Amino acid sequence: MSRQLRPRIAPWGFLAPALALFVTFLLIPIGYAIYLSVVQLKVDGGAFGIRRKVFVGLDNYVATLTNPELLASLGRLAKFGLVSVPLTLGLALVFALLLDLPGIRFGRLSRTAIFLPYAVPGVVGALLWGFMYLPSTSPVNFALRTVGLPAVDFLGPGSIYGSLANIAIWGGVGFNMIVIYTALRSIPAEIYDAAHIDGATEWQVAWRIKIPLLTPALVLTLLFSLIATLQAYSEPTTLRSISSSISYSFFPLMKIYRDAFGTDDVSGAAAASVVMALGTLLISLVLLRLLQRRTFEDER
Repeated sequence: MSRQLRPRIAPWGFLAPALALFVTFLLIPIGYAIYLSVVQLKVDGGAFGIRRKVFVGLDNYVATLTNPELLASLGRLAKFGLVSVPLTLGLALVFALLLDLPGIRFGRLSRTAIFLPYAVPGVVGALLWGFMYLPSTSPVNFALRTVGLPAVDFLGPGSIYGSLANIAIWGGVGFNMIVIYTALRSIPAEIYDAAHIDGATEWQVAWRIKIPLLTPALVLTLLFSLIATLQAYSEPTTLRSISSSISYSFFPLMKIYRDAFGTDDVSGAAAASVVMALGTLLISLVLLRLLQRRTFEDER
């Protein structure tokens, strides 16, 4: 091998393992899912005939987009997101601003305590909160019954969204807080000093300086939270065994899993998966585009 060719080949040699994993575990599964979404299994020769795959074009996508069960699950997901996303980002921002105050005590311990729930697996967290929600084991209901008040049905049809959102908030605040706090620590301290010399209070510094400069981090955490909401699966699936308010198709991913492995509608599940992936990609592109436009305007 010539010396002129080695510098050109060397980078690809270092990238080869990562590219192999990317192609094997991402591109090939995506391509196979797209293939399954445009075919259907049909039986020739009656009930005991031969099953074969037939190309059906966009029929699976039309059926998916007009499926009332999927549309209902998307509506339930929207209700869940309207509760969990704003509260997650709001609490993460408040905690980050509080931890960034000058002279804060036990800051490292507080950051660890807030971040710790994020390290708990989603299924384990759902189980822990499930015991907190069960009428027979709930400490809240025990305290209410002790003082003669009626118990709260945390797993009922009206409260199940808040109960699921509580699990998501509990597990997601810590990660988003770390992202926002890291962005806060990168802001030059001279900006705060100049504001304090001009007589600004900590509230004014936070509202007029910190939060505007945190726009990229806030957009990033919003993107993370929206993607996590679209991928909600483990929490409702875990609580389904103790709550009659959660069906097998409560959220879109639950319906996709049921169609693929419960009712053997692999093609419909693949089409729904592609639709969800494209929706997630579209939301991500829109948010990133808004962030780029805001950054360009700030630079001007």
